[in-house]
Amino acid sequence: MTPTLELARELIRRPSVTPEDEGCQPMMTDRLRAIGFHIENLRFGEVDNFWAIRGTEGPILAFAGHTDVVPTGPEEQWKYPPFDGVIEDGMLHGRGAADMKGSLAAMVVACERFVAEHPNHSGRIAFLITSDEEGPAHNGTVKVVEWLEARNEKITWCVVGEPSSTNKTGDTIKNGRRGSLGCWLTVKGTQGHVAYPHLADNPIHAFAPALAELAAEHWDNGNDFFPATSFQVSNINSGTGATNVIPGEAQVIFNFRFSTEVTEQQLRERTEAILNKHGVNYDIDWRLSGLPFLTAEGPLVESAVAAIRQVAGFDTELSTAGGTSDGRFIAPTGAQVVELGPVNATIHKLDECVDAEELNLLTDIYQDMLNRLLPDA
Repeated sequence: MTPTLELARELIRRPSVTPEDEGCQPMMTDRLRAIGFHIENLRFGEVDNFWAIRGTEGPILAFAGHTDVVPTGPEEQWKYPPFDGVIEDGMLHGRGAADMKGSLAAMVVACERFVAEHPNHSGRIAFLITSDEEGPAHNGTVKVVEWLEARNEKITWCVVGEPSSTNKTGDTIKNGRRGSLGCWLTVKGTQGHVAYPHLADNPIHAFAPALAELAAEHWDNGNDFFPATSFQVSNINSGTGATNVIPGEAQVIFNFRFSTEVTEQQLRERTEAILNKHGVNYDIDWRLSGLPFLTAEGPLVESAVAAIRQVAGFDTELSTAGGTSDGRFIAPTGAQVVELGPVNATIHKLDECVDAEELNLLTDIYQDMLNRLLPDA
């Protein structure tokens, strides 16, 4: 039982379903304080966060992550109790094993080892940890970043411990993410009897041609790092449930996952131009979850690639695929950001698990990155 696995199991055993922390953060801060970190606990609303930093000057290498986990679903359907942290046949089981208590444990242990070997390292090491990543994400990382910006404290490099890998730990690094723009559209019509359509205005019929054009629209070509922007409808709701009533309105929810080749404003304008072209009577509510970001090159990507090659013995792949992460709040400050964590095959599923030995490997990768980015002063 390695220190990383011991800590990962203790974190898993705390049922920190979002936005609860259940003592995970104090467990981490106690260990960080013991190796010279200055801890600042930051509570916004009902959410616990902390900022920990070691060193007083120079570039900041920050480890970012979250202690909250998604709900388990039916616990009786799990092979092992989701908050027991069982290790069986080389696999660590439990909610958060991959997303992302395993990464948190690897980060802490990597720093303990690094500080023991390099007590006078250059630069600064930091932790930005929240319990509001799996939920609304209103009082977590975004608020801590605002707090840091207000006092002009800038992260230079940030490693987010999200489970980025596909088949084995380190095979994929997320060096960026697509933007996410959601839309809540209400199409307005006039309710009436289906036998008298001339006395009504069917909002579904009015919207259908616009929807066809939106779905067929070519938004951009993407680029070397991003696929083309995608448009997807996730919900359409309308009608009374009766077969003989024309509905008075229709609610449509759709989302853009967009590249750096198009802006949020351009997507809004082009969408509304299509709606207006087809004479749709509507109200619209746009909600931006995050802008796209990209760390194409630089010391952080180079250190991650080199560390994986050194520790794991293979070359990694850079990717911007997948959903959003808290990196979207950190990158706009000017920080270089990568996501590097374990295999993501079981995240948010029943029987979430991670290869125990690969968590030890991840610890070594994080430590190697520390060695490369923050050598002895």
